[in-house]
Amino acid sequence: MRRNIYLRTIPIEEALARTREALDRKALVGVERVDAARAAGRVTAEPIIARYSSPTFHSAAMDGIAVRAADTFLAREGSPVRLAPGEGFVFVNTGHPLPPAFDAVVMIENVVMDGETATIEAPVAPFAHVRRIGEDIVATEMVLPRHRRITPYDIGALLSCGAYDISVYERVRLRVIPTGDEVMDFTGRPEPGPGQVVESNSMLLCALAAGWGMDCARVAPVRDDPELLAAALEEGLDSDAHIVVIVAGSSAGSKDFTRATIERFGQVLVHGVAVMPGKPSLLGVARGKLVVGAPGYPVSSVVCFERLLYPLACWLTRQEPQIRQTVTATLARSVPSRIGMLDIVRLAVGQVGTAYVALPLSRGAGSISSMTKAQAVTQLPPEAEGLESGAKVTAELLVDAGELARTLVCVGSHDNTLDILADMLMRRAPAIRLASSHVGSMGGLIALKNGAAMLAGSHLFDPASGDYNFPFLAKYLPGLAVTVFNLAIRQQGFIVPPGNPKGITGVADLVREGVRYLNRQRGAGTRILFDHHLAKAGIEPERIQGYGREEHTHMAVAVNVKTGAADCGLGVYAAAKALGLDFVPLARERYDLVMPTAFADDAKIAAVLEVVRGAAFGERVQALGGYETDWTGRVMEPGMGLPGEPAA
Repeated sequence: MRRNIYLRTIPIEEALARTREALDRKALVGVERVDAARAAGRVTAEPIIARYSSPTFHSAAMDGIAVRAADTFLAREGSPVRLAPGEGFVFVNTGHPLPPAFDAVVMIENVVMDGETATIEAPVAPFAHVRRIGEDIVATEMVLPRHRRITPYDIGALLSCGAYDISVYERVRLRVIPTGDEVMDFTGRPEPGPGQVVESNSMLLCALAAGWGMDCARVAPVRDDPELLAAALEEGLDSDAHIVVIVAGSSAGSKDFTRATIERFGQVLVHGVAVMPGKPSLLGVARGKLVVGAPGYPVSSVVCFERLLYPLACWLTRQEPQIRQTVTATLARSVPSRIGMLDIVRLAVGQVGTAYVALPLSRGAGSISSMTKAQAVTQLPPEAEGLESGAKVTAELLVDAGELARTLVCVGSHDNTLDILADMLMRRAPAIRLASSHVGSMGGLIALKNGAAMLAGSHLFDPASGDYNFPFLAKYLPGLAVTVFNLAIRQQGFIVPPGNPKGITGVADLVREGVRYLNRQRGAGTRILFDHHLAKAGIEPERIQGYGREEHTHMAVAVNVKTGAADCGLGVYAAAKALGLDFVPLARERYDLVMPTAFADDAKIAAVLEVVRGAAFGERVQALGGYETDWTGRVMEPGMGLPGEPAA
């Protein structure tokens, strides 16, 4: 089968308009009668008219006595009116029907009983403290209009006026078909081998749709076979689903059959939208139903669902898409963008001082972790070439706004102990979320300088002084008062495969033929440490195969070694231990957290210090291997160097 060719990459709004024009929503999504008590979240298909008034009778609005208002008009302080029981008053409680012949209620606290006689010293007006018939709802009036999403508050009104059964639009029903030769059905709890992945997109998309009030059915993965795909789609079209979603196969590869499969049963309306990620999204109509081709990468498929399927599903059920709450945030680092495409960027967002700061997360369409870490998204318009660090963006919140005030922004060097810190902060009450961005030690210091972080992880070694961090603070953060406290002393070295097959013992071995090295990014403390040892050994960087290949975390280096993509890389012992790799020690170093002193009284910083100075944190860090906690939580001073070694 020939490769697909995009019809034309078009803006999202044009894609939606084209699809709405092609669908007959009246024929596709029907109307049904449902029990009003269980109708929350449904959309009314017609106006709902009250059968009964609410209340259906005059009732007491207060505890007290029911009276005739005219009998109280002469009551004055010091000249009370006396009322006899039965003839002059009747005791009532809140909600009781107002007895015949009485037209007002006197609150019990304004009544003095003299035996069985009620004495009052102030008059009441007719219908004082009385809920009149139909005060809230009058029979035959409209309670809710058509096309109204029913809220929990509406349920009470519907039942109170006798609207026990109501007409609503059907829930949108989805049938989701995952595809791919490489995917394994998660229901069998498989262990993937090389070239295999556990299929998860279908349930991610089903969970999204369920959160929007849709009913979802997922079928087992279908292989990349045109006939099998056609059979699966035909089965979906014959089912009660309003929308059939084919996951993966919507791009232009040799095994991307979604477009051709839809064309066997109907018409492709859109193949390619001007948004990144999500560009390969596909929309079509077959047998009167909407067919969606969602890209195979998870972030792309989510964009397809959020920006295309969700608005169309809302249109089918005559409701407006819900709009997320927004805040204005400052970008902590630059974000590139592609001209001509709407660029959707996921963000971690936290409050630094009185402002919100946004950390752009991984841009990869396959980065599931970027979705779990994201608290917001922002859109870069098609005409933008990107945004510089410090730019203001509108962040659409994926979480409650209150979470942002409890989010601590930490930018800088990566270390595995930050995961322990993040976990222990979340166990507190109130929980504190650690949003960390791994841009290297120098990147962390720049973030502090720009007011884009409250903490920066740093392990910058200065060969000239033999000290850590302080020489760089003096150079790059002059005039900014900071407090530095130690998180751990750690062991850096070469991460190598089990048995160390290339016989790596030091930096001199890296220049040998056939040794593939994996470096850390520019500005990372590990990169500076490595360059220092290269200089000591008199080795030029260009002699090392792979010096220009960069990763941003110790675990990423370890994974590359584990999978054979590299023969070695510099990292912490804990990363090697975690993946069962061998380790060749190179140097001890100090990993500190740098904080602007202005934040010393912030509750989030106080929580961090309480955690790292506790015994439980030290025990968990030591269990990782390759860490010393003698100075953990201790405030550092210039020239302290390392424990057990002469001060710098």
